[in-house]
Amino acid sequence: MRLTQFTDYSLRVLIYLSVKPGGFATITEIAERYAISRHHVMKVVFHLGQLGYLHTVRGKGGGIRMGKKAEDINLGRLIREIEPDMRVVECFGADDRCRLSPECHLKGLLSMALGAFLEILDNHTLADVTGNTRDLQRVLGLSATP
Repeated sequence: MRLTQFTDYSLRVLIYLSVKPGGFATITEIAERYAISRHHVMKVVFHLGQLGYLHTVRGKGGGIRMGKKAEDINLGRLIREIEPDMRVVECFGADDRCRLSPECHLKGLLSMALGAFLEILDNHTLADVTGNTRDLQRVLGLSATP
């Protein structure tokens, strides 16, 4: 199982804003802190805004902030909303052309594994992964603490 880069960047944006003192940032700031494409961050921010996870302010002095509290962002739900295709293998989709499908037991095992993966995420929120705020601030260069 591998999450898309879009999902990875979405999680990073939410983590950044959750631990940023004042909770307000710009797309450029986030892109620079993570050394990732501003264009990718812009797409992520737009999508997270549409889903209600972020609030955006346009124009001069604009930026982004959390649209929900970290403790209200369930990671399982977030992943399901962002990840475009949770197909682990071809046979999970309608376009299954695998010759083994009629007799294969692997699909059932992989389905259970995906379910277990999502079940663990369903039991956690963004607040669970940002509990070490000071450490995250330090590695992101958001605090003066060495």
